[in-house]
Amino acid sequence: MAVDEEMVPKKKKEPTENEKRRMKIVPGSLMKAEMRPGGGDARPSDGDQVIYHCTVRTLDGVAVESTRLEYGGKDTPIRQVLGKSKMILGLLEGLPTMLKGEVALFKMKPEMHYCEVDCPVSPPSSFPQEDELHFEIEMIDFSKVKVVSDDLGVIKKVVNEGLGWESPREPYEVKARISAKTGNGKVILSHTQEPYCFTFGKSEVPKGLEMGMGTMSREEKAVIYVNNQYLTESPLLSLVEGFDEVHFEVELVHFTQVRDMLGDGRLIKRRLCDGRGEFPMDCPLHDSLLRVHYKGMLLNEEKKVFYDTRVDNDGQPLEFSSGEGLVPEGFEMCVRLMLPGEIALVTCPPDYAYDKFRRPVNVPEGVHIQWEIELLGFEMPKDWTGMDFPSIMGEAEKIRNKGNRLFKEGKFELAKAKYEKVLREFNHVNPQDDEEGKVFVDTRNLLNLNLAASYLKMGDCKKSIEYCNKVLDANPAHVKALYRRGMAYMTDGDFEEAKNDFEKMMKVDKSSEPDATAALQKLKQKKQEVEKKARKQFKGLFDKKPGEIADVGTQDTEERSTSENQTKDGEEDSDGIEEEALLQDQDAANAPRVGWFSHLWPTGRRLFSALGFQRCTIL
Repeated sequence: MAVDEEMVPKKKKEPTENEKRRMKIVPGSLMKAEMRPGGGDARPSDGDQVIYHCTVRTLDGVAVESTRLEYGGKDTPIRQVLGKSKMILGLLEGLPTMLKGEVALFKMKPEMHYCEVDCPVSPPSSFPQEDELHFEIEMIDFSKVKVVSDDLGVIKKVVNEGLGWESPREPYEVKARISAKTGNGKVILSHTQEPYCFTFGKSEVPKGLEMGMGTMSREEKAVIYVNNQYLTESPLLSLVEGFDEVHFEVELVHFTQVRDMLGDGRLIKRRLCDGRGEFPMDCPLHDSLLRVHYKGMLLNEEKKVFYDTRVDNDGQPLEFSSGEGLVPEGFEMCVRLMLPGEIALVTCPPDYAYDKFRRPVNVPEGVHIQWEIELLGFEMPKDWTGMDFPSIMGEAEKIRNKGNRLFKEGKFELAKAKYEKVLREFNHVNPQDDEEGKVFVDTRNLLNLNLAASYLKMGDCKKSIEYCNKVLDANPAHVKALYRRGMAYMTDGDFEEAKNDFEKMMKVDKSSEPDATAALQKLKQKKQEVEKKARKQFKGLFDKKPGEIADVGTQDTEERSTSENQTKDGEEDSDGIEEEALLQDQDAANAPRVGWFSHLWPTGRRLFSALGFQRCTIL
């Protein structure tokens, strides 16, 4: 039976703290008299910044507190954000009733100001908090604002909206016209016709101003209100003492995108000319066919140009597919964050330039490189939406074959990305019949095994086992998955599980017996090596003095050796990855392994840790 939604009781929304406070107001405790009418129809609401003068008098007319100069104040109006700033209950209820420019007199009982139970603000010294008082309020201004800091120390009011949505951040280069005045209107900084230029994140402007400008877009105009705790000294404003707050009027003229690609200052991309579109939505973030012109220079005193596509390539741009390791890693990382038509200057360290890539003959080893790159355009890969099943599987096979090529070239991270890309796309593919379903499942299994091989070569045995399990969960007799998982277990030092997988191979498929036998032989050798090392390390272990235990096993670590694995003679499996490639250098895999001692005595690690021998190598 269908249930009428209107009949279902709705959960009551929990009232806010301010709503709970308003519930305590009783009739007659707050009275308002208009002394001067305001203008317009708009009234402030929660989230608005209100700026007002306040004078508090006794019922006899004696001023006890005021923001105005003639009554002993600093002539600095109060600035608060409704719904966020802490204020007395009478103003919380009264301010939203006022118009801009209005002057009103609020008569408040003690419980409406500082005698309220659990009042969030403390009274000034010698304040007659138990008296009924008059609060004279002049509403100077109110407006929507952006709260930049949670403590309301930095607030931004937009005067003119900017272009786009990108905002400056460290280490962008910024040009802005900036003027500043104190809370009472005294000008302390006048902007000139020429914009002030600074590098974001280098403390070249006060901290609060930089925080506010970090929320602005190009050509935006805004007023940024900064309290004294955020008024740090800087080349822009060196004298900041004695100011409760400063109001900065800012026009963000321009900013140059500068990106620290690695976070350590070594690979820097600096935009020289803006491109077309919005960053980063219109950048070639995904694998694409890219067309670029570039000029490569040695970063030395001469800045010698070693290649220029406009000169050395008959004026033709370089075309390459990203995600396939066809250009240096630093080059591709930066191009992926460029807009069409953008020109950027890239400074690149050797390990992200040509030290790990095919080096041009006129580029010395270990040299820093500078590229000036212009992204002419790019073509996104085909969208699978609307394609029929055979076309989708054809595109999937192309990408998988690229992954296999990258795997054979030793670019395992890139290969892994290709396989993962296809598996992500497969989440949206729906085979229409049994035949298509079988093709789909077989291809997905191959991709999972490809990923298992990639993770194994990258030293992550646990992930390799995980992807093998995805295949074996659906088909426990999948020989290749058993074989590959057995290799991962063996590399990880889990010899019993590896043995089980290799033996199961022979049971489910007699033709796999030679491979399984070779793997078991290899497993036996590795186990013998571990036992040999165990005997060697146990020998003399307890002859050591307590302070020498940490050195036990160091020699074993240094003498770790690799051995060639027995495998099929160059036969390539159906997933496009030769098992011989997986079996090579098993002993030198980068994965963190469980030591032999933990296999023989699993609780030993915890015991020695409890005794304080945290650095014992054999654990």
